[in-house]
Amino acid sequence: MNVTLGRAINLLNAGFSVMPISEGKKPLILWKEYQTKKIEKAELERLESKTKGYGIITGFYGTECIDIDLKVFPSVQEGKKFWNEFIAFVSDYIDDFARKFVIYKTINSGYHIIYRCSKVEGNRKLATLKGHSQALIETRGTGGYIYIYDNQVSELSYEQIQEITPEERDLLMNLCKYFHYEEKLEETKPKEADYSGLTPWDDYNHRNKALDLLQGEFSAIKHLSDRIVLRKSESKDALHGFIYKDTGLCYLFTTATIYPHETPLSPFAIYAWKYFNGDYSSAAKELYKEGYGERKIRKVEIEKIEIPQEDLIFPIDVFPESIQSYILLNQKTLNHSIDYMGCSLLWLLSLCIGNACKVEVKTGWRESCNIWIGLIGKAGLGKTPSINAIIFPIAKKNSFEIKHYQNEYKKYKEYERLTAKEKKDVEEVKEPVRKQLIVNDITVEALADLHEENQVGIAVFKDELNGWIKDMNKYKPGSDLEFWLSCWSNQAAILTRKTAKSSFVQSPLIPVLGGIQPGIFSQISTMENKDNGFLDRLLVSYPDKEIEHYNKNSIDQEILDWYEAYISQFYNLVRTQVLQYNKFGEIESRIIRFDSLADIEWERIFNNITDLQNSDDISEYVKSMLSKQKAYVPRFALLINTLTSFETGKNFDFITMDSLLKAEKLSNYFIAMSKKIKVSSLESNELSEIIRSMKNESIEKKIEMIHKTIPDFNRSELAELLNVSRTTIYKHLKK
Repeated sequence: MNVTLGRAINLLNAGFSVMPISEGKKPLILWKEYQTKKIEKAELERLESKTKGYGIITGFYGTECIDIDLKVFPSVQEGKKFWNEFIAFVSDYIDDFARKFVIYKTINSGYHIIYRCSKVEGNRKLATLKGHSQALIETRGTGGYIYIYDNQVSELSYEQIQEITPEERDLLMNLCKYFHYEEKLEETKPKEADYSGLTPWDDYNHRNKALDLLQGEFSAIKHLSDRIVLRKSESKDALHGFIYKDTGLCYLFTTATIYPHETPLSPFAIYAWKYFNGDYSSAAKELYKEGYGERKIRKVEIEKIEIPQEDLIFPIDVFPESIQSYILLNQKTLNHSIDYMGCSLLWLLSLCIGNACKVEVKTGWRESCNIWIGLIGKAGLGKTPSINAIIFPIAKKNSFEIKHYQNEYKKYKEYERLTAKEKKDVEEVKEPVRKQLIVNDITVEALADLHEENQVGIAVFKDELNGWIKDMNKYKPGSDLEFWLSCWSNQAAILTRKTAKSSFVQSPLIPVLGGIQPGIFSQISTMENKDNGFLDRLLVSYPDKEIEHYNKNSIDQEILDWYEAYISQFYNLVRTQVLQYNKFGEIESRIIRFDSLADIEWERIFNNITDLQNSDDISEYVKSMLSKQKAYVPRFALLINTLTSFETGKNFDFITMDSLLKAEKLSNYFIAMSKKIKVSSLESNELSEIIRSMKNESIEKKIEMIHKTIPDFNRSELAELLNVSRTTIYKHLKK
């Protein structure tokens, strides 16, 4: 229904500048002069027959309008939702809003909010939706006009338009600006940045939120559908900025902070301004040190070290040359064990690859890359330092993920403590997922829960494997042993509990690494542990190593940085280019097969192991572990083939003959180590038996009897069993 001439004249008499409107809501007259003076009543009457409606010229008499156009929304429902949110929002921050503003609904699904003020400006766009050029909210002030409608929404009518203060007008303008979507993004990339893959700033933005960084400086005072409204802490002003919920970008209006105003800021940008005065390059470097982003591989020259073949037991030539050089340099400068480092790298590769791929030996026979390794050596031989030299890149990533999870879990628990009413006014915080990679002391129940959240795999690293192995003696249905045997075979594992939910791990992959002293290994190397098959699954490394003197050689930090980047990129490559999921969100392992030449070699290797199993010259103790080597050789081949493909950039969908031959070398090494520890264990047990049988005799008598029984006994082993020095042994032998 159009407004009548009578009402137009009433508004004219009330002080407003009114003009006639033609078809399409266009002025019927040249109206520029009526921006500064009112039209005559007689002129309105003369044009009544041609008039289709009337308009109020804004700017005149301090009249101004906020024009909200809901046509920009894709649907009527979205427009209604916005209007309800908008009107509730401005009503919260402007006192007596309903008694100060006139509101009329327009014919095209919009609203006019009208007022008078001593401060009036020209027409301005205040807010635009994301992806739109047409304004959602704009003003009609000096040089503009509004159509007069009859669909009154507010308590007040056109005739009752109120005058507000300039401060109230500014507040209304700022409230409207809160609904503007700023398309321009803050450039957070440091100048001349030298980062490959996932950058530290992108990683930081993914893991952190602007609101968390601004805590203490700003408070979230309201959550709108698309943004969080901010106010400076302890400030009485209504609003100072907001955070977009879709992008996580922060947009501040206030200039009274260290941050740029009216510029979208990512969490990284806030971090850079907060701690580095806007120096993005320094901020990126610091985040990189903390563990954010993919490691950068820089070319380094690693000293090539020649080592006599007779001194090299572990076949490090199965690894790429760059890794061989890294291992040998660690041995030269830090006295680390080549054997311990080589075994640790196999464990590390198993963790990095996890369930991402499996090797299909033949139809119906698949193996994962799961391996268990025990590093045998006396205390003080440096097992742990040798391990750490290899696994530190993933250990650092593990610590990083644990800290991140702890911070996120703390936020989650704080959110959970809120009442239902309080939760409506804050952003929902979901329970975080643990991305921990390595565990040490943990129950199998907790380990299964963690594995459910990390389908790729979880690794166990323990300085001492003694407790882990001893638990395997407690065999009964549903025991730890049953769980671990399933894990080794990559078969589904189920843990049924009396007091909590049961755990189901579809494809358990839990590589194990740790150290153990030879005497303790002898104690647990029992027939019971052999019969249940557990010990046969444990690969052992028992190198001849003595405590070495200090040397002044050193390893350059850039080489350690290179190795960290190398392992980090290998880990990321598996997860970005190899790992794949099915439609149910479960890992779909990539299947790797032998190529034709490798298939021929595999038949030979398999038959060689079978001949050893049937041989009368091999002890029954060693024979039992040979059957597991038929599983380990394909596993080793999968590890070596994947690493080699990463190094060379070649396709790894087929295991090559070269990778399989290297796997055979590793198998031969672990078979030899098994024989060695068996001989050592038998001797240790024999020495212990003689000592026990002569418990009331003197040390000298015991040594004499042992010398007669086992002439070439291990002097160090006996000294440890008798708790005396080797010098004492030699002295009594001399007598």
